Amino acid sequence: MSSAPPDTAARPDPGTPDGAAPDSILRVSGLEVVYRSVILAVRGVSLEVPEGSIVAVLGSNGAGKTSLLRAITGLLDVHHGEITKGTIAFAGKDITNADPAKIVRSGVAQVMEGRRVFTSLTVEENLRAGGYTVRSRSELREHEERVYELFPKLVERRSSIAGYLSGGEQQMLAIGRALMASPRLLLLDEPSLGLAPLIVKQISEIIAEVNRSGVSVVLVEQNATMALALADHGTVVENGRVVKDGTGEALRNDKDIQEFYLGTGEAGRRNFRDVKTYRRKKRWSA
Repeated sequence: MSSAPPDTAARPDPGTPDGAAPDSILRVSGLEVVYRSVILAVRGVSLEVPEGSIVAVLGSNGAGKTSLLRAITGLLDVHHGEITKGTIAFAGKDITNADPAKIVRSGVAQVMEGRRVFTSLTVEENLRAGGYTVRSRSELREHEERVYELFPKLVERRSSIAGYLSGGEQQMLAIGRALMASPRLLLLDEPSLGLAPLIVKQISEIIAEVNRSGVSVVLVEQNATMALALADHGTVVENGRVVKDGTGEALRNDKDIQEFYLGTGEAGRRNFRDVKTYRRKKRWSA
């Protein structure tokens, strides 16, 4: 994750009580995000992640999903964005506009879209970089061994240069690097992007295993089939707004979701790519 920009002195320190429910690891309330004081990317989005759950955020390109994650992790400044309304609470503490490094230390980790591994470093060096907040060497080794248990393939590649790994191996490394900080909340941005179906299945199984170990997960995905198979709860975002919200099972059985995201129903029988966004907007705004 990028280091904080120079003007971080104005940022609050994570730790201010915000009134979030004790069983909610993350609560986003009425969030509005604007880029360059002009582009409104997120419009009043609210999201709640119960402790120990997987919450999927679905939507097409440009829906506002990545902007939501940047707001949570404090990285909007890097992209000339800002939170203009709303609050973000993690584990009952206000982290709205907090310093990114402090957010990481509080227990939030993110795997960005496109994996973003350090291509000139080895697998082992990448993992050690992910554990930079861990002060104890013995604890760092424990985290590393846990990652290798989750990703046996990385054991074989531990001395390999990350840039020469396959796409699936790089995604495993990116997730493993995030887990080195032993987060309570893991944010995953399009982890299935560009991967073969078999690798997507493996990544899906790993996400489920990470969640079973006690880590809460926010899964941002366009692959609705994968996301809703994992998710306890799901939120659909279009044009910066929440248009659908419900349990993973309810969304899987929803006719609109089946038609527009799972490629079944009337649209799926014709050509999924021909479905127009305005039809979603018209139906969901009714």
